[in-house]
Amino acid sequence: MASNVNSRPEPADEPGDGPVESALDTARRQLTRAAAGTDIDPNIVERLRHPTHVHRVTVPLKRDDGSVEVFTGYRAQHDSVRGPYKGGLRYHPGVTEEECIGLSMWMTWKCAVMDIPFGGAKGGLVVNPKRLSDSERERLTRRFAQELRDTVGPNSDIPAPDMGTDSQTMAWFMDAYSMQEGETQPGVVTGKPPVVGGSFGREEAPGRSVALVTREACDYYDFGLDGTTVAVQGFGSVGANAARLLDEWGATVVAVSDVNGAAYDPDGIETAAVPSHEEEPEAVTRYADDCISNEDLLTLDVDVLVPAAVGNALTGANADDVRASLVVEGANGPTTASADAILAERDVPVIPDILANAGGVTVSYFEWLQDINRRQWSLERVNDELEAGMLDAWNDVREEVEDRDVTWRDAAYVVALSRIGEAHRVRGLWP
Repeated sequence: MASNVNSRPEPADEPGDGPVESALDTARRQLTRAAAGTDIDPNIVERLRHPTHVHRVTVPLKRDDGSVEVFTGYRAQHDSVRGPYKGGLRYHPGVTEEECIGLSMWMTWKCAVMDIPFGGAKGGLVVNPKRLSDSERERLTRRFAQELRDTVGPNSDIPAPDMGTDSQTMAWFMDAYSMQEGETQPGVVTGKPPVVGGSFGREEAPGRSVALVTREACDYYDFGLDGTTVAVQGFGSVGANAARLLDEWGATVVAVSDVNGAAYDPDGIETAAVPSHEEEPEAVTRYADDCISNEDLLTLDVDVLVPAAVGNALTGANADDVRASLVVEGANGPTTASADAILAERDVPVIPDILANAGGVTVSYFEWLQDINRRQWSLERVNDELEAGMLDAWNDVREEVEDRDVTWRDAAYVVALSRIGEAHRVRGLWP
């Protein structure tokens, strides 16, 4: 296996069995480390440590029983030097302002790695969507759209689905915004159903990009996909689509999981026969002959591990036990800084989320272009354009890995920061 690691990264202040760092802490730590390997102006780096705006709103909801409950919502806008802000809206009880800022920073890097003319944003509501009826979720979404009306727009900030939201959520959001604007504005969000301006292939895109990058990484390290063993933590839209594509392309997917545990078969799982979370929530273990825990999945003796469930899955507490030869990040921020340091010292390559799962924002960009031009692309064109974009980004990052002898994460940040830094240099500081 070719080496892609130089010195061990500086570990986080994180004991192996203690609390992990926040998304914002991780994003800033990664920015500082990556900036040290480039000639970007330190003043620009300092600007990138902070969001441009953070909007906090209160969203009242009349419940089905007639009572009124008030929820808190956020929209963090990190950087727009290369284009409109872009990023998901999530509905989750754990949403915080700090999390939204950190995730918005990752979106900035992700768009720059893919050379997409967007900046980074992220937002959400502090709510458990499982406790809302469909009508409550619709009313809450429409009111949230109203509260963010002056914040978002087709040329300023373009939300998308995220944890706890879906294409229907985006359709409600777009409709509410359009009614207030007095004209249909499909470009205000992406991830909509195709019948109202969405793009074919959008829901599958993050998983497809994970599969594409896994294929390229296996080829780079002389695995080849044929017979390569893969374990996928998380069988939602990212994990399920990645697992099924890799299975179709000849890999042997030996484990997939949801929140209840993992299905495991060393001879390979028929991934098409296991329902994804969208198809049948929390059903993985019901379709399994043998089950293991999510923790055990992370330490299986496989060629490729794809953490595609939640952030901070790989930490200082379990990174030494990871036996995979390659890690491809499907989720956002699944590897803490301590885990990154341990895996780097062990020569286990980690392909970062800002490259691997960037298919979502890439096809969102395609959707935005389709909305602007009022012309829908075929699924074949979307997938062809996505593959071309992912291969271009892969090769840009690979060149930095080889030229600088750095990790894949550092190389991806070098690509992103070089583009963002140059844009800031050329535009300057106003006034």
